[in-house]
Amino acid sequence: MILDIPSCREETALLSSDITSNISDDATTHRLQPQGPDAFRSRLNYTVYGATAHPTGFAALASEWNDLLARSRFDTLFLTHEWQTTWWHQLGDGDLWIIAFRLPENGRLVGIAPLYRLLHQNGPWAGSNVLHLVGCTEVSDYLDLIIEAGQEEAVYATLCHWLHSADAPSWDVLDLCNLPEASLSYQTLPGIVRGAGHRVEVTQEDVAPFIPLPARYDDYLSERVEKKQRHEIRRKQRRAEREAQVGFYVVGPEHDLRQEVDDFIALQQASRPDKEAFMTPEMQRFFHYTARRMLDAGYLRLTFLTLNGVKAATYFSFEYKGHLLLYNSGYDTSEFAQLSPGWVLLAYLIQHSITEGLKVFDFLQGDEEYKYRFGSQDNKVMRTVIYNH
Repeated sequence: MILDIPSCREETALLSSDITSNISDDATTHRLQPQGPDAFRSRLNYTVYGATAHPTGFAALASEWNDLLARSRFDTLFLTHEWQTTWWHQLGDGDLWIIAFRLPENGRLVGIAPLYRLLHQNGPWAGSNVLHLVGCTEVSDYLDLIIEAGQEEAVYATLCHWLHSADAPSWDVLDLCNLPEASLSYQTLPGIVRGAGHRVEVTQEDVAPFIPLPARYDDYLSERVEKKQRHEIRRKQRRAEREAQVGFYVVGPEHDLRQEVDDFIALQQASRPDKEAFMTPEMQRFFHYTARRMLDAGYLRLTFLTLNGVKAATYFSFEYKGHLLLYNSGYDTSEFAQLSPGWVLLAYLIQHSITEGLKVFDFLQGDEEYKYRFGSQDNKVMRTVIYNH
């Protein structure tokens, strides 16, 4: 879907004579001056929080960030202020650039572009300055520009103007990764930048399977799961309950969070060789820090299945606005492997989510077969790459 709006080059020409700059130690603010009754059409004031800004865009926009996200087309945990700052503080590299877009008539925040610039040393973009979304590309399953629904055209046009202005850093590539299916950043934005002569690549990056949850667990099994798999899920649950003392719990403030995360990491590393390779010391620090931040914010859902009092499986998940986000997992591959602890815990977690009144069980990115055996359907995950030449 491409909307009929001014191209980036046309918008830049409209704006270039209208801008006044107020420069402080904190950021650079641009205000657009009216030249007639239609002067504010597709035009926004914007503030640039560049690499040396103090306070940073994260600090300056903290009180408004999540309110704007709630007004966007796709409100997800991975775009919250808590997650974005966690990712940047733990895994961020390069220079942070955050652009805030506001309505000229009342100053309401309608857009945030959380970006960072990184000079790539190797790979297909070696030697290129790349502007990435904060969170790109690993461990943040959904990302996007944060835009109030209905303001996308204005934000895209103004972002495009900024990219061509002296206030933007030098850049060769703009990489918008992990875009959810609902995003307009792979539908509308490409039409704007192509109008300025840029080369744009739009690709499907992955899928994110999910389950719409009914009101009752029995309804989920009968409506979402094929008969053969429904029988298999019930069989595995009954076998575990028959052959071991089964326990299920969600980690809360009453638990020793550091120990619980250590136990999660141990099970995660034991699951498969690729998971062990993923869980580097840096990633272990990330999971510990993330667990504390998300528990304090009320989002963490770290669950364990115990068999005869021993932790046999775990899911590191988040609950956010009616969605259960299944983020990572681990399970015992030796002592309890014959009891399928991963499957049993997943069935319990889905049942628990339904009991809690959640509406969506989101497996996040990846098309692993087990997700479909539990009755999931796909959402697309997209990527828009814009080249500055």
